[in-house]
Amino acid sequence: THDVMPVSTNRGQPEKRRAIAQAARTVFGRERFTRASVDAIATEVGVSKRTIYNHYPDKNGLFLSVILEGSESVAATHMRIAERHLRKILDLEEDLIAFGVEWASSPTAFADHFALVRTIYAEASRIPPDVLEAWQDSGPRAFHAELSRYLLAIAERGLLALPDVDEAANHFNLLTFVNVVQKSFYGAIPISDAEITELVTGGVRTFLRLYQ
Repeated sequence: THDVMPVSTNRGQPEKRRAIAQAARTVFGRERFTRASVDAIATEVGVSKRTIYNHYPDKNGLFLSVILEGSESVAATHMRIAERHLRKILDLEEDLIAFGVEWASSPTAFADHFALVRTIYAEASRIPPDVLEAWQDSGPRAFHAELSRYLLAIAERGLLALPDVDEAANHFNLLTFVNVVQKSFYGAIPISDAEITELVTGGVRTFLRLYQ
C-alpha cells in the first residue's frame, strides 16, 4: 500500500503514518539506505519501533513506500508541466524550451524525494531489485511514456520526424532534464535559473537537429 493517506476525522493513525514517512525520508536522505535503521527513524519521529512496524513490514517496505509516494507525486507534477507546454504547440523550439526549463527546475520543489533519488544512485547495488523496479515503474518510466505520447502527437502534426519515439523521448530526457540534474547532483548543488535555461536551450536545439 502506498503511503498516500486521506485526511480523516480519525486523525491519529493517518497523521502518525505521515509523520513516520516524513521521518523516514529525512533519515534515508541523510544516512542513505544501508546505514539508516528503523531505530534511527523511530528516534527521529519520537515513536517506538513497534509503532513503525504497525505501519510498515520492515525497512525495505518503509523505503519502498516513501520512494513510491514521492515518485508518483513527482511524475504527476511532471505530467502537468508537459500538459501545460506540449498540448498545444505554437512555436516548437520555444515550447520545448519552456517545458524543459520548468521540468528541469522541478527538483527544487521535491528536495526530500530527490535526496532519496541520490540514495538510490549511490547505493543501487544494496537496494532490493524489486524496490528499484517499483520506483522506476511508478516515476521515471511512467513519465517517459507520457513524454513519448506528447512527442508522437507533435510528430503526427509533421513537426518532428521520429523513427523511434521511445528513443527520441530518451534523448530529450538526456539532453534536458538529466543534463541539468546531473550537474546539480539531483538538487544537492544549486544551479541558477539562467544556467538551467542555457543547458535546456542547448539540449532542445540539439534534439531538434536530430529530429526535424
